[in-house]
Amino acid sequence: MSSPVVRVSLACHVMTDAGGPVPVDDLAARAACSPRQLQRDFVDVLGISPRQYGQALRSERTRATLRTADSILDAAFEAGYGSVRGFYEETARRLGMTPSEYASGAPEQVLLWSVRATGIGDIVAVATPRGLAAVRIGDRDELLAQVAGEFPQAMLERDDAAMADVMDALAALAVGRAAPSLPLDVQGTAFQARVWSALQDIPAGETRTYAEVAETIGSPTSVRAVARACATNKVALAVPCHRVVRSDGSLAGYRWGLAVKRTLLQVEGA
Repeated sequence: MSSPVVRVSLACHVMTDAGGPVPVDDLAARAACSPRQLQRDFVDVLGISPRQYGQALRSERTRATLRTADSILDAAFEAGYGSVRGFYEETARRLGMTPSEYASGAPEQVLLWSVRATGIGDIVAVATPRGLAAVRIGDRDELLAQVAGEFPQAMLERDDAAMADVMDALAALAVGRAAPSLPLDVQGTAFQARVWSALQDIPAGETRTYAEVAETIGSPTSVRAVARACATNKVALAVPCHRVVRSDGSLAGYRWGLAVKRTLLQVEGA
């Protein structure tokens, strides 16, 4: 009998080929197990259901389709949605705006941004009216170009005064000082949200291994999925993915560079 990882991997490949969710009965037949067993396998290995995995795949496909389709109707059916209503309801929830707004590069969406030079590099923060949508570390010009590419029609407005408290909090976190929690406006899967929430519970000056985080969220076999969730964290510092290390204590990867991760852990430890 195949292992849970093999069954989940096979089901994921089937959904990848399909571009979205596939009925669990069909997936179970391909994996040579019962639907109930496959549901349990997904929760144990990835921390989410087969349907949630398929929906995440379809959302990623939607992002690409919205940029290239001739119309919203074309995008809905190219992305595999059975109805335009379902397309709008699910896609708007996952993109944080309506499909037509995203397809147009977020026209008239006002995104405030600010930048602060720190010892670990420039910190660029971007916020919607609901909270922080991005916190990035590095070179301000490069980081702003990335944000502008994501939402080419949005109104990116630099407002240092409006963002002052946010930037003060991020600058404090960059040197290991305590800071108030910041409101976030980030989109992710249910599993990613669980991981990011667990990361926010890690006290400054402490670290957790990927395995310990997986155990904390009740999915001890999802170590690799936890690592992927850390790598896709959109709000550095506010969600402290730098506090997660390998089981042997080595730092592993960090989107903003291992030197930055090492510095953050050092100043927090002090």
